[in-house]
Amino acid sequence: MVPARHTPSVPGEPPTGFRIARNLPTGRHPLLAAFPGLDQLPPASRLVTDAEARARLFDATCVEVVDQDLWMYVAPWELPKSARRGWNPVLSPGSDCIVIGLSHLRESPPLVLFLDIFHELCHILQRHDGANLWEPGVSYVHRRTEVEAYRFVVREAKSLGVGDAFLRDYLKVEWISDAEHAELLAELGVARS
Repeated sequence: MVPARHTPSVPGEPPTGFRIARNLPTGRHPLLAAFPGLDQLPPASRLVTDAEARARLFDATCVEVVDQDLWMYVAPWELPKSARRGWNPVLSPGSDCIVIGLSHLRESPPLVLFLDIFHELCHILQRHDGANLWEPGVSYVHRRTEVEAYRFVVREAKSLGVGDAFLRDYLKVEWISDAEHAELLAELGVARS
């Protein structure tokens, strides 16, 4: 889940063919309307190796663009019991929807959007496998779901030649402490400096 983060300086580019519909209006849209051809990129095949299952994932998943100051998160089916006070998420009972902040879609560097959308797709698959994305009582950096999703996108970033300096910045989210950040870096094999 990636609801908010500062935007790191970006020293790299996503793979050739990654496209963003930057002018998509607020509201709900098919995933491939927001990121045309996303299902055809090599990371999509690495995420879901079976072509039919991959097609179902990309066809069934939507995005909801909201005019809020946030990055991305998987819309819960119902409000999680462990939800932070004041968090009023978009709910999407029974369907897979990734919520994207309008300014994130319009302004964030392509590499950040590429990593974020694949991170969230990992969460969709985890939820299909029965995982609780908002596991109560488990810190963000110890949640299996977060570590697995970050591991996937860190591997993809490194395959594109993205260095540890960018990844350190990308993985520094506002709701974790410096010590938790260091734990996450160590878990993912990203050098601290």
